[in-house]
Amino acid sequence: MKDKCGVFGIALDSKDAALPIYYGLYALQHRGQESAGIATHDSAVHIERGMGLVHEVFDEHRLARLQGPRGIGHVRYSTTGLSRLENCQPALVNYRGGAIAIAHNGDIVNALDIRQVLEAEGRIFVSDSDTEVIAHLLVKELMRYDTITAVQELMNKLRGSYSITLLINDAVIGIRDPYGIKPLCIGKFDDGYVLSSESAAIDTLGGTLIRDVYPGEIISLSPDGFVSHRAARKAVTAHCMFEYVYFARPDSIIDGALIYEVRRKIGQTLAEGDVEADIVIPVPDSGIAFAVGYAEKSQLPYTEGLMKNRYVGRTFIMPGQDLRETAVRLKLNVIKKHIEGKRVVMIDDSIVRGTTSRKIVDMLRAAGAKEVHMRIGTPPIVSPCYLGIDMPTYGELIAARKSVDGVRLMIGVDSLRYITLAGLIDSIGLPREKLCLGCLTGVYPIEKPTERAMQLKLDAFAIDAKKKSDRIASSAISSPSP
Repeated sequence: MKDKCGVFGIALDSKDAALPIYYGLYALQHRGQESAGIATHDSAVHIERGMGLVHEVFDEHRLARLQGPRGIGHVRYSTTGLSRLENCQPALVNYRGGAIAIAHNGDIVNALDIRQVLEAEGRIFVSDSDTEVIAHLLVKELMRYDTITAVQELMNKLRGSYSITLLINDAVIGIRDPYGIKPLCIGKFDDGYVLSSESAAIDTLGGTLIRDVYPGEIISLSPDGFVSHRAARKAVTAHCMFEYVYFARPDSIIDGALIYEVRRKIGQTLAEGDVEADIVIPVPDSGIAFAVGYAEKSQLPYTEGLMKNRYVGRTFIMPGQDLRETAVRLKLNVIKKHIEGKRVVMIDDSIVRGTTSRKIVDMLRAAGAKEVHMRIGTPPIVSPCYLGIDMPTYGELIAARKSVDGVRLMIGVDSLRYITLAGLIDSIGLPREKLCLGCLTGVYPIEKPTERAMQLKLDAFAIDAKKKSDRIASSAISSPSP
């Protein structure tokens, strides 16, 4: 299960933008650990990107090559597009008017349809990511319109979730989809302005959060301020509930809500009239704020029962089940003295496949826990997400196949309780009609693609990638030695 990415953009008065972008991406590292990239502009667009964490991709030499006071950055985990260098972002496309760099968080549901049209027109793709589809479509619109009108036309044609930062020559632009599914906010420094997936990155750089980018809004940054344009309006918004319960940093403010307080209130709600126990423990780190709230309400001791190795990445966004299971053992160790002989309430953000939860419960039992009661900060996840969280099939979702008691038996706990949908909505503090709850209810803000259509999309991108790989291999074999 994986969110697509974190995006960042900045326009400064005079100094180079590369180092502030680097620090901003560091603050957004939790949103993607697969690759990182930065694009800047002085007299031309410069780009550096690679596979790995931010500090692994960039050193002083690479940052020094990124000249210019304006730029964008990206950290990625793939939902569409394979895990390879060609799919690193920002994506760069040259055209008659200059160059475009684009960093995208989200998932474009109609990307394959748009790509097929563009390919029929003769446009050539070098990646299998839907971000390059957006870039080529934007180039097409820029050949007909001024910059802002072209971006408006682009947004009218995209269907899905997206928060995007653009570097169109020296123009830094941010856009958010008409439903506001993915987060994007605006901040200010003494010498410029910034766009970021989360406010925590603005805090890291000593800036001030101004506000969220509104759904359907285009923001054009300059060192002196920003200009707002509205491209598309919807009667309702559909903010992704998973940002509040898992993906965003607890110290971020998204759409007016401090994430830590949302999670703390969820924990308090879970504790109402609950089981008798001795201690409350979180599954670190995502369960901490929930467990704090639970302990406050229940008046049970908050205890660290699981110690996290923070040099291991988030299991949630690691590709492949084998890697996820190995990461659990690398990542968490039970503090036996805190657990032995105790009735334990363990708090986590969600259960998706159930395999990680089962392994943690087994570890607690082996450490001598008398009872293990699991409490979950989201209702059962029963439907796939088509808008940027990688839950591609019903078969991977344990709650879609089993009752609550069936899940309880599978993960091996004495009791299992999820927060109710009403309790979650109340904790977030937004009306139900302003949230995307598709993975919990099966009701989506846009028309959902069929399972067959989703598989065709993934197959088409994979086939295209295989053809490109075969061509490269064939060329290498047939090329004469130098």
